[in-house]
Amino acid sequence: MRITILIAVSALALVAPDASALADGLIDELKIGVLAHDVPDLWSGFQAEPDAADINVEAIFSPSIAFLGGTIRPALGASINTQGYTSNVYLDARWQLETNCGVFLGLGVGGTVHDGQLKLENWDEKALGSRVLFHIPVELGYRFDAHNSLSAYFEHMSNAYTVDPNEGMDRLGVRYGYRF
Repeated sequence: MRITILIAVSALALVAPDASALADGLIDELKIGVLAHDVPDLWSGFQAEPDAADINVEAIFSPSIAFLGGTIRPALGASINTQGYTSNVYLDARWQLETNCGVFLGLGVGGTVHDGQLKLENWDEKALGSRVLFHIPVELGYRFDAHNSLSAYFEHMSNAYTVDPNEGMDRLGVRYGYRF
């Protein structure tokens, strides 16, 4: 329950950040979206948790490093399940490549903390093995202007077989982004 509260507070902080932080240029972009929960037949291979919507919120911070034609920035976010199943908070290193025609690609790697079950106790939930997991996001989108974007977003979280069990979880959906 404490982790669920932490996730909710983190999400609120991302959606309504302090205006002085934005004015100082700490946050480059805010994103919000709706994701399908525990999508089957993707990286994790199967679905255990019921169909539900997840609300995804994310802040991409301004400090950046140029790398392979794109930029790497830190990203802090949360995916909150609307029916009380597995939710998580994550911190990633996000590489993003922007094209002149408005199309962008984002890839990341990081860590996440979740509130789901660790061992198989409830058959309606994934057994994720450990509280801290790897987080891998992929995003493909279109930037309409200097501020607004829309994208398809995929995220995978698992323990990468460092602990047994390792059922993993995938989410897929759409996000709106606003760049400052």
